Amino acid sequence: MATAAPRRSVLVVEDDEDIRAAIAEILEGEGYEVAIAANGSEALDELRHLRKPALILLDLMMPVMNGHEFLAHIRETPKLKSVPVLVLTAVSTEAPPGARGLLRKPFIVEELLEAVEKLCLPAA
Repeated sequence: MATAAPRRSVLVVEDDEDIRAAIAEILEGEGYEVAIAANGSEALDELRHLRKPALILLDLMMPVMNGHEFLAHIRETPKLKSVPVLVLTAVSTEAPPGARGLLRKPFIVEELLEAVEKLCLPAA
């Protein structure tokens, strides 16, 4: 009997509940393991309990701890600094320092999946 390949994990950090749920549903439908957080502070709490994700999808404009603050924090955390971050935003045209890419909202599902596939390395 063949062993199933480990599912790649993605952490979605987005304050808009509808967008967060839609992204999670899309990614889970493609076989990704998805964790969600509504802001950077919640994301840090999630990361304390999760194995290291293969990718973080990060909104920039959020309450409590915004995407810039979260990104700066994880880039200084040895366990997390190598995790690729894809920024999802409606307000910026360039990825901030420390991010591997940027996807403008509203995005096309195929663009999201292509970017996630490109950046999401299989679990080790």
